[in-house]
Amino acid sequence: MKVLVLYDYPPSPGGLATQGDLLYRGLLELGVDTYAVHFESAQEKEWYYRWFEPDVVVGIGYWGHTPHLVLHPQRYGIEPIPWLVADGYIANYQEVLNDLPLILVTSNWVKEMYVRDGIKASTIEVLPVGCDTMSFVPFDKNDPKIVAVRESLGIPPDQLMILTVGGDAASKGAQEVMQALAIIDAKAPDWKYVCKVWPQPRTKAQNLLDLEMATHLGIEKNVTYATNTVSRNFMPYLIGACDIYAAPSRLEGFGMPQVEAGACGKPVIGIKAMGMLDTLLHEKTAFLAEVAQKIVVKEVLLGKESGFENKHKIVFDIPRTVDYRANVQEIAKYMLLLMGNEQLRIAMGRAAREHVVEHFDYRVVAKKFIQIIQDKLGID
Repeated sequence: MKVLVLYDYPPSPGGLATQGDLLYRGLLELGVDTYAVHFESAQEKEWYYRWFEPDVVVGIGYWGHTPHLVLHPQRYGIEPIPWLVADGYIANYQEVLNDLPLILVTSNWVKEMYVRDGIKASTIEVLPVGCDTMSFVPFDKNDPKIVAVRESLGIPPDQLMILTVGGDAASKGAQEVMQALAIIDAKAPDWKYVCKVWPQPRTKAQNLLDLEMATHLGIEKNVTYATNTVSRNFMPYLIGACDIYAAPSRLEGFGMPQVEAGACGKPVIGIKAMGMLDTLLHEKTAFLAEVAQKIVVKEVLLGKESGFENKHKIVFDIPRTVDYRANVQEIAKYMLLLMGNEQLRIAMGRAAREHVVEHFDYRVVAKKFIQIIQDKLGID
């Protein structure tokens, strides 16, 4: 089997890049003849098509990337296999995607979104995102690297650290977490809430809104936003420094940071919806708050990034859910329970580590990928 993997290569710290890179690494370690190339690099992709002659081209992205992941390799007679996430709806390329023998998606929820929006269920297989369980491991709290992370954030050894990681924090449920922390603040042990967000223009305004909410809630002294650029090498230590990982995300097709937190032996607070139904076990590895609200839209404006002219209006026959909101009271209940019980945090973290190693280690995912290709396409 010869595989060409299309993603943001060389990998940036982003989720899609990591998703592709871990599959690439896993296939290499399993002895599969594999190369990686940037999904938008038309010339380099063509170069690989001509001399490498891959059996399949696996492209990581979402439905809007169909021209790069599907149409380009098809132009050269190469079999494309898109491995897709979802953003609440699929508004284009249904005909192209339905002509494919196989589509991979990251969770059962993502599969439901594609089927709802017109993609044949029979061609879709769920392949979870891999996790580097050799890098994301449980650390001793006295490890110098863990101590250094906490010191850099101004968190003393006896203060509980709650962490959320995302491109922005609000999309990962940070506002709901802050509301929950305000509810339990008087009863909870000393805590600090750290939101690690990526420095980009779209997040600056959102960060200000989040911090304004913290001020209104009276918890601003306990909330820290870390906005520095960091590498993937730093992330295991940042997660390893926390006591509780909180991410009841508003839209989550898989939830890679939640899985990485589990690999680090951390209990997670999530939401009982979307990709987290596949990755987290309620009351065993995580606490999943019920959905309090669904944000639906009847129409959207799309542009060239989705294969349309600018400001192209799509009107849905059935309104689409584009955001979820977790129940704040349940987040508060679970947060207080974890904050007040170290042994529970340890036990859930241990179970989370075992669950991730068994089901989401990147080599396990690579083996599952190979099996799917063999079963669905008959390629050895």
